[in-house]
Amino acid sequence: MTEPLSSSNDLWGNVATAVPALPEAPEVTPPRETVSEGGEVSSSGSLLRLSVSAFAENRLAVVGAVVVVLMVLFCFVGPFIYRTDQIHTTLLNANLSPSAAHPLGTTNVGYDVLGRLMVSGQITLEVGLGAALFSSLLGAAWGAVAGFIGGWGDALMMRIVDSVYAIPALLLMIVVASIFSPTALMFVIVVGIVSWAPTARLVRGESLSVRTREYIEAARGAGVTKKRMILRHILPNVIGTITVQTTLQVANAILYIAALSYLGLGPPPPATTWGAMLNTGLNSIYDGYWWLIYPAGLAIVITVLAFNYVGDALRDAFDVRLQRH
Repeated sequence: MTEPLSSSNDLWGNVATAVPALPEAPEVTPPRETVSEGGEVSSSGSLLRLSVSAFAENRLAVVGAVVVVLMVLFCFVGPFIYRTDQIHTTLLNANLSPSAAHPLGTTNVGYDVLGRLMVSGQITLEVGLGAALFSSLLGAAWGAVAGFIGGWGDALMMRIVDSVYAIPALLLMIVVASIFSPTALMFVIVVGIVSWAPTARLVRGESLSVRTREYIEAARGAGVTKKRMILRHILPNVIGTITVQTTLQVANAILYIAALSYLGLGPPPPATTWGAMLNTGLNSIYDGYWWLIYPAGLAIVITVLAFNYVGDALRDAFDVRLQRH
């Protein structure tokens, strides 16, 4: 009985020697993860790469971002390169057609149209950006508080939002602009007041979702104050919604200021906006002075479309981040 066992052991030893050992599986290093202050776990740098990639894939958004940058440079840097007198009128140069001296012609009081397009763009963009930031901050704070406290407080605050929705925005702005002196700060406040409701409603919906998460319950159990939870947990987690809404609000604010200026409620001369230039051009529409209409109109359309494309792409980028979560 000893010999068969010995031969069997030799047989298995030969088979083991003949079959090569399988290589060890390489050790996989998991991606480094970081825990955000809001309590979410995310791969370091991966969300930012996903957002940038999603934004870059949208060609219209890239074009829109380039147009926004170029428009800002045109309005704020252009006057230092192409110098014109936008304070004193020269009736001898009134309604001159485009030429080498005046690439876009002159207005009915002798202002260079190209230089005036730059100066009026400054006020338009400043009011648009200022009003968008003001309305977004006001709406974000209102919506975050309403969504976090819930109950009757939430119901009362959202009924106020519904009341703001019910008031025609343009009509309210016309009334306020007729009462107060039309300045850039006044336009920022007025446009911001009539534009904060959409942001408040969106942020309130996001806050209702965030407040039920585990880290909010843990913070509440640890005795963290409501103010700190709103500032350190609720708002940081809805920053994507606020950013997208702010970008879209810039386009809306530009249209509002253009509409008010077109109705003659813009800043008094020599200050002007693209809407005021468009109004001046339409008064001369039957005189054949096309250069008084198209430059300002195209500037409004191009800038509004650019901000809308950027806002849509940012929304897609943040959606990618949410899907990754």
